[in-house]
Amino acid sequence: MGVKLSGDLSAGAFSNHLLALGNGEAPVDVQTGLIKFPANFCTLVDSAEELIVKVFPNIQQSFIRHDWICERAILAPKNESVTKINMQIQKMLPGNEKSYNSIDMVMDPSEAVNYPTEFLNSLEPSGCPPHILHLKVGAPIILLRNLDSPKLCNGTRLIIKAILSNLIEATILTGCGKGENVFIPRIPMISNDLPFSFKRLQFPVRLAFAMTINKAQGQSLKVAGINLEQPCFSHGQLYVACSRVGSPRNLFILTPEEKTKNIVYQKALQSKKSSLKKSY
Repeated sequence: MGVKLSGDLSAGAFSNHLLALGNGEAPVDVQTGLIKFPANFCTLVDSAEELIVKVFPNIQQSFIRHDWICERAILAPKNESVTKINMQIQKMLPGNEKSYNSIDMVMDPSEAVNYPTEFLNSLEPSGCPPHILHLKVGAPIILLRNLDSPKLCNGTRLIIKAILSNLIEATILTGCGKGENVFIPRIPMISNDLPFSFKRLQFPVRLAFAMTINKAQGQSLKVAGINLEQPCFSHGQLYVACSRVGSPRNLFILTPEEKTKNIVYQKALQSKKSSLKKSY
């Protein structure tokens, strides 16, 4: 029915390919364990630069349109790739870049001698902003913490309107507060993902031209690029990334030799099906 309403005849085949990815039914090369994307599933690109151009064409002029910037993003499995892409795209925007340094400290003062400040500054645990945050007016950002639910939640995307010494003024792009101007302060964030606990005082945001596939769950996009130079590493990641868009015309993928990993654990799918049956 969705195919008929949209008038996109390719959407039906696209949906079937997505289901095959999600169920682990896409044909796998026996020797390499990799899958190859069907010809009508997406547009394959040859470089990160081409991926950026496809997803963000003419960004120097178009970035001022909030609806345009909101409907597109590049996804990647790991933060390392995401950070590189974000910095590369932000440099294309006009204007000066401002840098914000965090204040880092261990939670247990007796451990301070074992974890010097320089070491803490180098850490970038999951869900935490970097020590040095580089930002420009007009750049999209994503919240990493709940600040004012339901308007400002973890995963809310915004666009920077002004960068001040201790505040970021931004316009909400997604969710129930869409269109509202808000101020984002620096806040203390405690990470427990390491053998010790440490606190980082920083703005709870990251650039969002690109985002990790895990962070993109629940996000709806019109145009998506997927950088698979580093392949997916967990169950269902590839399906999540590809299903952010509804049409193969708006999906662009960069992957070595046009092949990649599709990690699907059948036991996890069977457990999910069993729990769904029980709920009925």
